[in-house]
Amino acid sequence: MDPDVDLHVPAQRAEPQGRVLAAVAAGGAVGGAARYGIALLWPAGPGAFPWATLWINASGSALIGVLMVLISEGGRTAPHPLLRPFAGVGVLGGFTTFSTYAVDFSRLLDEERTGTALAYGALTVVAALGAVWAAAAATRRAVRGAGRAPGGTPR
Repeated sequence: MDPDVDLHVPAQRAEPQGRVLAAVAAGGAVGGAARYGIALLWPAGPGAFPWATLWINASGSALIGVLMVLISEGGRTAPHPLLRPFAGVGVLGGFTTFSTYAVDFSRLLDEERTGTALAYGALTVVAALGAVWAAAAATRRAVRGAGRAPGGTPR
């Protein structure tokens, strides 16, 4: 259940399930393909630090922060009801990857690089949380600033 939705308000009721599932699936294909492409361009071989996965999760988290602010605070009109399932859950959910993060962490442990694994684990969490917070805060400031005239007065 989405806590942002009041089912008593007809305009906020969910889209038919089939359309939502199709939007999530299409977005997931786009996000997963983008992640796969980055992994091909920036592979982490044996003994290498998984920089691509770290970057994917941090940048994807930042984009989630931007998207959620734009959807919830960014406009005078409500966004299309399939935007959040497509872009947020689908594209960015398919782009970011907890499973590859777990595999990379496990691989580092298997290679007896415990310190690197722990650093990677902590760095990923800090980078992802920091990215979503910073991006949301910057987007919120930009959205609020866009509603002001050049002297700082509201438009």
